Amino acid sequence: MLVETHAHLDYPDFVPDFDDVLRRATEAGVTRIITIGTSIESSRRAINLAEKNSNVFAAIGVHPTYVEESGEDVITPLRELAKSPRVVAIGETGLDYHSLPSVTAAKDKKIQVFAKALQGETEEQIDASIKDGAYKSKQASLFQQQLDLAVELGLNVVIHQRDAWDDTLEIMQPYTDQLRGVFHCFGGTLEQANDVLGLDHLVSFTGIVTFKNGAAVREVAAQIPVFKFMVETDCPYLAPVPFRGKRCEPAYTRLVAESIAIARGIPLEELAETTTETAEKFFKFNR
Repeated sequence: MLVETHAHLDYPDFVPDFDDVLRRATEAGVTRIITIGTSIESSRRAINLAEKNSNVFAAIGVHPTYVEESGEDVITPLRELAKSPRVVAIGETGLDYHSLPSVTAAKDKKIQVFAKALQGETEEQIDASIKDGAYKSKQASLFQQQLDLAVELGLNVVIHQRDAWDDTLEIMQPYTDQLRGVFHCFGGTLEQANDVLGLDHLVSFTGIVTFKNGAAVREVAAQIPVFKFMVETDCPYLAPVPFRGKRCEPAYTRLVAESIAIARGIPLEELAETTTETAEKFFKFNR
């Protein structure tokens, strides 16, 4: 019995064969699936799927990369959506600095915007720096608002972090003992994992643990305490071997768990039992 803790079942990738996707998950021993909202509309769709399928639950939130389109007030609609008993967490929320305005500009113009000019910063570099700061500030505000809502509702949070490690931990620090977070799709170092666990948060692993270049992440999954992590697919992304490059789906949670169990030298059944128990404690399945 496994819990798929991070799927995006509301994405159009699953429209053609949705019922078969759920059937294959059940056949693989994946008994519960948490579908994750990335915007207000995505969160609504997640709840709709959860209300129609007994093995599906919803996390609702606004992803940091949607901050520009999210509008001034995301909390009022999220608070209303959270009234559904099928909502088990807030998220995914967090920080993502991978595609800052300066990075996007550099790619578009095929130049390095932040490269040091011989005579100091150019006007273009200064403008990009200002835009980066504004974008980061908006993300931080959106993140904090959702953390506040999670505390208000007594829910835990699903955390997205990309190229923003220090800022993410800094924002979460004041919420210690008020809520717990799971750093989904964890791909960091053992030291970073221990930083998260030291704050009583969790990490979650995807199909990356099956990749040839995923040895470092697989080693982290092998070393941290067994009750401190969960398993996921982040489908339709990151399909594990032998399906890499194809659409991912919740049934592949089993492949993620098998890879970690082998790395830890324990039976799959033991890993499934512990990660399921961790998920049951973290998510509010019985609201």
